[in-house]
Amino acid sequence: MPSVWKLRFSMVGTLAVIIGLSTLVFALILSLFGPINLVTLGVLVGAFNVFQWLISPYIIDAIYRTREIPENENPQLHEVVENLSRKSGLKKPRLMLAQIPIPNAFAYGSPIAGNRVAVTSGLLKTLNEGEVEAVIGHELGHLKHKDVQIMMFVSLLPALFYYIGYSLMLSSMYRRQRDEGGGAALLGIGFMVFSWILNLFTLHLSRLREYYADRHSALIVDNGAQKLSVCLAKIVHATRSMGRARKQMQHLNAFKALFITDPDRAETDSIMLSSDEQKLVQEILTQKVTTLDKIIEIFSTHPNIVKRLKALQELS
Repeated sequence: MPSVWKLRFSMVGTLAVIIGLSTLVFALILSLFGPINLVTLGVLVGAFNVFQWLISPYIIDAIYRTREIPENENPQLHEVVENLSRKSGLKKPRLMLAQIPIPNAFAYGSPIAGNRVAVTSGLLKTLNEGEVEAVIGHELGHLKHKDVQIMMFVSLLPALFYYIGYSLMLSSMYRRQRDEGGGAALLGIGFMVFSWILNLFTLHLSRLREYYADRHSALIVDNGAQKLSVCLAKIVHATRSMGRARKQMQHLNAFKALFITDPDRAETDSIMLSSDEQKLVQEILTQKVTTLDKIIEIFSTHPNIVKRLKALQELS
């Protein structure tokens, strides 16, 4: 893992590129078409995404079938969240349980719903108490670093340019009868391609923030880097072992960027793992990241498992 200052510089740099490219292209749009219609479109897309962010915790609760865990049901887990929240300088978030067998966890929230940390039933069955503590530390890192808000903002920009491109494509269909739609169609395609490029930067920022949350867990949990390394390996291995059950739950991937690991990459990541839990981390660390691994990582919300565990080992 890069040093904390290098990591912060990389995140700020990526965010600056996203905002800079977006501003440049948006200025170009306004100069070509005028501000009225496209600004209205931008306001509508922005308002829709903000509204979606505000109510997203309730959508997530419905999709993942979460419920709040009463303190008397799992007092030890509540104590872990309380202690780590104090170390993080955060108000204790609501502790939720997602009734799905895939071992994972995620942090989410909004101004009207408050902050929440959810663990899945599969996670509690797969990991021991120390490993669950490391996972909670990672999720609190996302809340500490305002990742929910930041990723909502940067995800808005690709969506904005996609809808601008889509609207231009749509308008070109009505102009074709007058032979005026060719230029608008080409511009629409251009903006949709730009949206795709911008999304690659967004994915890169998401991966950087995963490293940042890993670092937070390593700092606030005793032996956190080693515990998190083991639990990440166990989560990947257990997710792959679920096989058919995982495939039947593809509809739950709508918010997979929130997860501590990407369930879609379990098959690829776990190729490096044996069934002996004591050897999981060491076997990953001996592997080399291939060119194919690097290409796959470009399109992922989470870092390559080998790079991620090697980064944690540097913190041990």
